Amino acid sequence: MRAAGALVGALVAMATVTATGLAPSAAAADAQARQWYLGPMQAERMWKTGTGKGVKVAVIDSGVNADTPALKGQVLIDEVPDAVRYRATDDYTGNGTTMAELIAGTGAGGGLKGLAPGARIVPYRIELDELRAGDEERRKTPDLAEAITAAADTDAKIINISVSWEWFTGNDQAAIDYAASKGKLLIASVGNGVREERAIAFPARNPYVLGVTSMDSSGTVSKNAADGDHVDLAAPGEKIPHWCDANFRSYCVGEPDTRPAAALVSAAAALIWSVHPDWSVNQVTRSLIDTASRSWPKDTPSRYAGYGLIRPRKVLADADYDPGPADVDPLVKENGGNLLAESASTPSPTPADDAEQSSAEDSGTVSSAAPPRNHYHPLWLALSAAATVLGLALTGTALVRLRRAR
Repeated sequence: MRAAGALVGALVAMATVTATGLAPSAAAADAQARQWYLGPMQAERMWKTGTGKGVKVAVIDSGVNADTPALKGQVLIDEVPDAVRYRATDDYTGNGTTMAELIAGTGAGGGLKGLAPGARIVPYRIELDELRAGDEERRKTPDLAEAITAAADTDAKIINISVSWEWFTGNDQAAIDYAASKGKLLIASVGNGVREERAIAFPARNPYVLGVTSMDSSGTVSKNAADGDHVDLAAPGEKIPHWCDANFRSYCVGEPDTRPAAALVSAAAALIWSVHPDWSVNQVTRSLIDTASRSWPKDTPSRYAGYGLIRPRKVLADADYDPGPADVDPLVKENGGNLLAESASTPSPTPADDAEQSSAEDSGTVSSAAPPRNHYHPLWLALSAAATVLGLALTGTALVRLRRAR
């Protein structure tokens, strides 16, 4: 265990080097090296089983630049419905491109290596507050409801929405319900900096959407991440490389952010679906929940970490894993009540399965006292390193203000 601990120490030390930005000449070479989570998640081992091949992920964001080295050949612009294709590959913030690379980047040119490099991206550019444009440009740019509804009518299995807003419309709600009825897996970030504000955090708060929170390289849930009954899963989200701006000159190292965490859960789902193409959305969701790292009962999810930290390798490595019934939503009880709604006050203790918990106790690294509510034990890192994520409503309401991505 000492050797494993030393290895993890070195891994975390490398992963936690800070930077406010990278010089353009060094950006590409450094960006992939800073993806600290690929080793602990045993990405190379997972890719021997599945890469996400055959799975399409709709990325609804600020647009996706299909010409970055890591995304060449990965973006299916021709599969975006004509009605919402307007400037879909013109990313006005860089966020949509970053999310696409984290999901399906090839790593070419030293760019980001996606967790599901065999998957393909279908880009959707929607109107966010960051879109600095006139009325005509905003009129041509699709809104969230239009993009979700369009994506629901395609063969994309996963819809990634790495944004969180305080306001939403009845049309947004109806679009999500429609996509869910079409068997799509919707994944969204739970929001940054909203814990004190107690904002709505939509669309993650919709019961058909998997809400994802962020953790750092030590296994701690990000302090600025939202908490509440809309948090379903956790994934790495701190010090993740991202494009600094829409000019795509260099990568920067990100601050704590639930947006890349959502992208990694989408990638994890793509890995699972590529190996089990016949599974339903309920079965893929159940597999993410069942195999997540946690030490609390599965039927009492934490308000800080939901069902725990994603570990898609557990699904890919278990040929006998039973995904359960295809037509039963794992997030809803038989009486229709949401499991999360009944456990909002549940603390977030150390997540580890029985074997990991036992090993930790043997090494003296787990205290009998309850850990801080938002803390994950770095054992997840240690074990991994040692071994080497309608249409429109009739009552739609107007937005109170433009949405701002969080």
